[in-house]
Amino acid sequence: MPTLYVTEPGARIEKEYHRLLVTKDDEVLLRVPLAQVSQVVLVGPVGLTTPAMLALLGGGVPVLLVRRTGELIGRLLPGMARNLPLRQAQYRRNDEPAFALGVARAIVLAKLHNQRVVALRVLRRRPEAERGPLETLQAAEKQAQTADDLASLLGVEGAGARAYFDLYAQAFADEWGYDRRTRRPPKDPINALMSLGYTLLGNALILLGSALWAVGVMLAKPLSEAHSPYRVLMLSLPGAMVVIVPYGLDATVRTDWAMLQPITLAMVAYVAVFAGGVAFSLFYLGVRQVGPTGAMLYQYAVPPAAALLAWAILGDAVVPSQVAGMILTYAGLTWALRSRAAHRPTGEP
Repeated sequence: MPTLYVTEPGARIEKEYHRLLVTKDDEVLLRVPLAQVSQVVLVGPVGLTTPAMLALLGGGVPVLLVRRTGELIGRLLPGMARNLPLRQAQYRRNDEPAFALGVARAIVLAKLHNQRVVALRVLRRRPEAERGPLETLQAAEKQAQTADDLASLLGVEGAGARAYFDLYAQAFADEWGYDRRTRRPPKDPINALMSLGYTLLGNALILLGSALWAVGVMLAKPLSEAHSPYRVLMLSLPGAMVVIVPYGLDATVRTDWAMLQPITLAMVAYVAVFAGGVAFSLFYLGVRQVGPTGAMLYQYAVPPAAALLAWAILGDAVVPSQVAGMILTYAGLTWALRSRAAHRPTGEP
């Protein structure tokens, strides 16, 4: 979640329902859903109302007060977690130099190992590259294993990082102009290709997920005809748990549930019960009634509906291009459904 910076002199942060309003002279400059803010930074002469402050601290969001020169004045921090024994145990372990050094050493060794593996790949592809950085990485791994304090370990990590990026830059010919990782905008062809690669990878993953979902909808037609929607949902849950549990179990265990606000727990319950169980049961019932194609057509109505709800409930801004897209989406959906109904063979649901 992002940090909210308020730099307008004379501005003030207020609270409206579950939103933060940045106002000045009775004019609203910005609306931000409270759930999307992880930290608030007030720069210079900026005010904060008591309800907004209580909402921020109650949601676990710290507030920082900073001078316009960048100097930190102070912090407003949320209360500590209710699990006091666990917090005390964490502080005790943090005060144990051997434990802290062991954890830091494991992290640094893993980082140096991965850097050395990449360095070896670079040297295999470009034998003319200097081997000095690789030797530095190998030496850094040995030094990290014997470092006797955090300061020494930090120095070893820094030396390894410098060696790694020196060698990584040699993986490309000089005419490419690569020096370091830059983004928004990328300043050389290599960084441009890296950004493009990340974008293509993200799109490929989305397309793969969409294809898997489409196949699932197609298979839901014969399943929903042979079984009730609730049975189809229950039959699909064991397979889903095999994928979901390993991915989310660690985050679930590490979550401090005592710190979650009632509204957060209510939203989680809604997602689990209504957006999960009820929605999928209704969807499978719809597949049985209108078929996979008709069910997928209705999916196009989800993004506009979500945008309208976010505007009405969370205060998210809706720009004219989004409104135009909603109109086109609903027009296309209406046309597609009418066309499908006109060409549907007699007797088909």
